[in-house]
Amino acid sequence: MDAAVSDTKPEFNPWLIAMVVSLAAFMEVLDTTITNVSLSHIAGTLGASQNESTWVLTSYLVANGIVLPLSGWLSGVLGRKRFFMLCIGGFTAASLACGLSNSLIMLIMCRLVQGFAGGGLQPTQQAIIIDAFPPEKRGTAFGITGITMIVAPILGPTLGGYITDNFSWQWIFFMNVPVGILAFYLVGRMVQDPSHATAKGLISIDYIGLSLIALGLGALQIMLDKGQQEDWFASNFILTFGIIAAVCLVAAVIHLLNQDDPVIDLRLLAKPSFGLSCIMIFFTGVCLYGGSTLLPILVQSSFGYDATLAGLVLSPGGLAVVFLMPLAGRLVNYVPSRYLVALGMALCACGMWHTMHMSSQTDYATFVSMRIMQVVGLPFLFVPISTLAFMDIPKEKSSKASAIYAMSRNLGGSIGIATVTSFVERHQQSRQAYLADHFSPADDSYQSNFANYLQSVTEHGGKMINSVHIAAGRMFHELQHQADLLAFGDAFMLMSVTMGTLAFVALLMPNNNPHARKAAAAESAH
Repeated sequence: MDAAVSDTKPEFNPWLIAMVVSLAAFMEVLDTTITNVSLSHIAGTLGASQNESTWVLTSYLVANGIVLPLSGWLSGVLGRKRFFMLCIGGFTAASLACGLSNSLIMLIMCRLVQGFAGGGLQPTQQAIIIDAFPPEKRGTAFGITGITMIVAPILGPTLGGYITDNFSWQWIFFMNVPVGILAFYLVGRMVQDPSHATAKGLISIDYIGLSLIALGLGALQIMLDKGQQEDWFASNFILTFGIIAAVCLVAAVIHLLNQDDPVIDLRLLAKPSFGLSCIMIFFTGVCLYGGSTLLPILVQSSFGYDATLAGLVLSPGGLAVVFLMPLAGRLVNYVPSRYLVALGMALCACGMWHTMHMSSQTDYATFVSMRIMQVVGLPFLFVPISTLAFMDIPKEKSSKASAIYAMSRNLGGSIGIATVTSFVERHQQSRQAYLADHFSPADDSYQSNFANYLQSVTEHGGKMINSVHIAAGRMFHELQHQADLLAFGDAFMLMSVTMGTLAFVALLMPNNNPHARKAAAAESAH
């Protein structure tokens, strides 16, 4: 019999359990991106600068990143259901406090609590779903998890922009309260712990391991979130946190590998199916969060979209994911996961490649189609990667494995955002310098464009002397605009090449034959 089958048959329908636990996780993942477009409103209301208001995001991500990998250990100490309900209750209460905050310091502190409480929701949700379904049905079940993890960050900026523009930023947090209360009640009513997930109690505390992980991951998240703003290692602030992160994380790995029962079981990564899946879900996070960050910045900075319209560029892609996720969930029962992962990577690569060819004439509908092409491969990544990751994980290790898996995805998102935003800024400078060198007054193309701008200005009543300056200014503005488009195109090309390469790497993943596994499951049932 498969070692990962739960020894306790759920009292309620597993699909209901999956939807209930996903409700809480969806709420938490949504909050990782929903405040992005509201920072200027928050800063204005609380009398803070734009730079200071970014700590509203950083504080949440730091706390979230610290708790995520520890959630498996905390589930073992408290019991999985109790820990999950504690996370829901803490997240809901912190959300209410965030909405009631009347100062930036208070809001940042409440966001820290919200991040600590929410950090355990994603991995615990996945562990509950793993135990609720037999192995042959997990692929379809992971489709629900995929909707939570992929659609929530896509819809976050759209929903945040709409709420901020039409109500107030406080409602971004207040809306979590009724959802959290409902999820808390339903989880308490429907979810039950199998014997291996009940509370083991706190026999001893690995203070060294906990301290190294908390310091290392916290410093790493601050470095990633603030790096571009502080000019990376040219800043002593970023350099200090980079050194702390490197030293603590290396020491943590050495320490954890020498523990009999570590708070994070890194030995699970030695299993090829799990270790390679964590690498693949890391790059899935890079693709998801990198694209979700770049496209709104592009349409707002270069095409004049407001926050709501920029969010609406992403939303149709989220709907496409919702429709394709059930298909991916069904296919994983018939097609080896590595082929589906290769297909998903190839589709994402094609979408990124298509996006790099935008121009000054690209309109809203084209941006929407580009975004759909970017994310259409994600269902064929998340579901089969999740299925492959947990196929050889013993049931008693499911919570700790889920914590590492969720950390890999979120870390991929953080590194992806930091990488692509820094890449764009540096390429904007190099592209602008290149265009300026090849666009001088002696150039025929320059003279032709300058004459067109000059004629346009004078036709609208401008005096000749002023018209020359205005035309020159427009020429420079157009040069900057073209440099920006080329820089964003370079970033999308980088992601395209990365995902295309991983499409070939995916073929090296372990082969899970779904037909053989179904036959084995049927034989064990008899």
